[in-house]
Amino acid sequence: MNSIKKNLSRLLILVAIGFVIVIFIDYLIDLKNTPMPDRLHPVVAEKRDTLISQAKEKGISILITDDFRTVEKQNRLYEQGRSEEGNIVTYAKGGSSYHNYGLAIDFAIQLENGHVIWDLQYDGNENGHSDWMEVVDLAKNLGFEWGGDWESFKDYPHLQIDFGLSIRELQWGKRP
Repeated sequence: MNSIKKNLSRLLILVAIGFVIVIFIDYLIDLKNTPMPDRLHPVVAEKRDTLISQAKEKGISILITDDFRTVEKQNRLYEQGRSEEGNIVTYAKGGSSYHNYGLAIDFAIQLENGHVIWDLQYDGNENGHSDWMEVVDLAKNLGFEWGGDWESFKDYPHLQIDFGLSIRELQWGKRP
């Protein structure tokens, strides 16, 4: 009788474990089937607009040079400087950039004459501080992470809000 109870207990435990595994696999399948975003996340878009306004209040005009990117566009950018002409501008293939999930923007400084510059030292508002770094400080205060703080590849125009999600989690279908 004791061995029957032990075997029954083991069987119930295995059934419970199997049930949990099935639920987890179903969850992962649902995540994998989550569609890719097709625009900038609304929170990121709102903070982008706030950044532009705050920079303007400091006498700095910024231009958003890129925001949401499709996986296809990301792959074309990745090929630049590799199989296509031009300089390498990204190390992220399609699906591996926060731009692909609507969570990143790139910016540049726009001069009064309309020219666009990526000069980290330029002080157009003549307050003794780099306009670029003033924008970065504003962006960080809004919750953006700056690509210029990265250890390996420095991406100075890049700002992102990842909502605590890694690229791997986004690839699996998690969304903020």
